[in-house]
Amino acid sequence: MNPTPVDETRARVSACMPEIRSELERLVRVPSVSADGFDPQEVRRSATLTAELLEARGLRTRLLEVEGAHPAVLATRAAPPGMPTVLLYAHHDVQPTGPVELWQTDPFSPEERDGRLFGRGSSDDKAGIVIHTGTLRAWDDAPPVGITVLVEGEEEIGSLHLTEFLDAYADLLRADVVILADSGNWSVGRPALTTSLRGLVDCVVEVRTLDHAVHSGEFGGVAPDALIALSRVLSSLHDDDGNVAVPGLVETDADPLDLTEDEIRDWAGIRPGVRLIGRGSLTSRTWTRPAVSVLGIDAPAIREATNQLVPSARAKVSMRLAPGQDPEAAAAALAEHLRSHAPWGAEVTVTDGAGASPSRVVTEGAAYDAVRRAFADAWGVAPVEQGTGGTIPLVAAFMARYPDAAMLLTGAGDPTSNPHSENESVDLDDLERSVVAEALFLGNLAEG
Repeated sequence: MNPTPVDETRARVSACMPEIRSELERLVRVPSVSADGFDPQEVRRSATLTAELLEARGLRTRLLEVEGAHPAVLATRAAPPGMPTVLLYAHHDVQPTGPVELWQTDPFSPEERDGRLFGRGSSDDKAGIVIHTGTLRAWDDAPPVGITVLVEGEEEIGSLHLTEFLDAYADLLRADVVILADSGNWSVGRPALTTSLRGLVDCVVEVRTLDHAVHSGEFGGVAPDALIALSRVLSSLHDDDGNVAVPGLVETDADPLDLTEDEIRDWAGIRPGVRLIGRGSLTSRTWTRPAVSVLGIDAPAIREATNQLVPSARAKVSMRLAPGQDPEAAAAALAEHLRSHAPWGAEVTVTDGAGASPSRVVTEGAAYDAVRRAFADAWGVAPVEQGTGGTIPLVAAFMARYPDAAMLLTGAGDPTSNPHSENESVDLDDLERSVVAEALFLGNLAEG
């Protein structure tokens, strides 16, 4: 019996996996943290390595530069006559590691354990880069469609200069189909296409009660301290059941699918006696309803604490937005809520921060049929259509700029990958299947 195209693709990808894994390990070893306070040269080094890997696949490659921004990478291969162009997206910057002592191994020294490769960026999103290079390997660097690869360097800090990049390089990024390999799968061994993303706004709220610090014994009981006042402001963000208490926000319901509380508790590491918060299905709470988090507080550390009333304190507040929510309206509602809940006449100042629009993708048309077939062939099971609580600013921006392009949100991660936390990892079998699926999709699209 002659092998099928699916069998041939699986065999080619399997043969390439040592090189694909080696590329991922090389990328993980570069500490390309894009946040302020980290070495920007490491992000540039990551961009240079990414460009090198793409150039080795026969693509014309260059760094995209915008003043004040970390570099992105662009690589292109012209479409054969009559064929569409596919833009393959990923990002090469990563989150800070957090406390290194919580990692089982060095975050930037990749290590395999139980079929998973551990290291910062192994899942989010350097796996996305090697899905794309692996796909090109599977086609012997001659895919049947045009290819544009965009690898961003600022996704983890909210794509701060995305508008400038799109303004400067809009014509180079135009494509018929966009594959954003920065999402994830439903679970290990169960693929997914992401159809919605939450948006994001954040701010810094400062609460001031005194002109200066004062003795906590002499003035305690009459003068309010700012930390207590800030705590009361922050506690007003949720009701007693943990629902977001900011009025006027969009919220909708999502298909509950088969997500269970036990899975959520296990994936998130929720302590045994801690109850889940919010109302509605678990998918609604994590995909299509707002969520508020306090990301950090500026106040004296315990080791620096003295017997004084603190005059001012600050917190960074982040709010995820349901699809359909306008970010500017949400930011205004959040700021008004914070100001209106100041106790005892405390002074509240709100400084707006980042903002990104939510997205919802309509998964109809030839490209979506082709990708569903590719995923089913690669995994042996049809993909789940899922939402995600995360935010990818580029999605809404691309949908606005290129409304006729089909947007496909994929990725090799899964709910146990721990992106943005310690011990981040990617399942190597799912990484291989992700490459197979993307390679099959290019073939399906060319035929279709």
